Amino acid sequence: MSLRSTLAAAVVVVMTLGTASAGQRTSADVPRGDQTEAQLTRNIQRQVLEYPHYTVYDSVKMRINGGAVTLLGKVTMPYKREELEKRIANVPGVAKVDNQITVLPASKSDDELRVGIAEAIYRHPSFDRYAGLPNPPVHVIVERGRVTLEGYVDTLADRLAAMSIARSFGSFQVTDELITPGDKSKSEK
Repeated sequence: MSLRSTLAAAVVVVMTLGTASAGQRTSADVPRGDQTEAQLTRNIQRQVLEYPHYTVYDSVKMRINGGAVTLLGKVTMPYKREELEKRIANVPGVAKVDNQITVLPASKSDDELRVGIAEAIYRHPSFDRYAGLPNPPVHVIVERGRVTLEGYVDTLADRLAAMSIARSFGSFQVTDELITPGDKSKSEK
């Protein structure tokens, strides 16, 4: 490297450092808690989805108001409720967690129903592309023989297929809370 190119590189580095120190904030200067609501939402979602005990039989939603996070949904075991709250409380930017997640009642018939429906959905040819995902998008929530399908599917045909499969199991009720592209979220309707 010639002396001229070395000097030019040094000038670029000095100018870059000088600009950052002249009042402009870089990502390294931003405090960990100083983030947008969209970033906070993604960080919380990541904590839920990376939780090793989160399954297609659980559903966790959230509402965010500043740094206050309200957790909603249903999980199959009490420890999941507690551990998810701890995970979310440790996310930078979260000041308070209001845990309103409910624990589904223990029931052998509900367990058999949720496992049967989930296996049938993910074995169906229409759902091959979803089955191998680390967090499959269709969640089967069963409470006292009532089934709710939650999550996301790519097409209306997938949505109808999932509902048809769930109804074939003879549950008391099947509720469709699946979202397809172009749908407004259920809270916006």
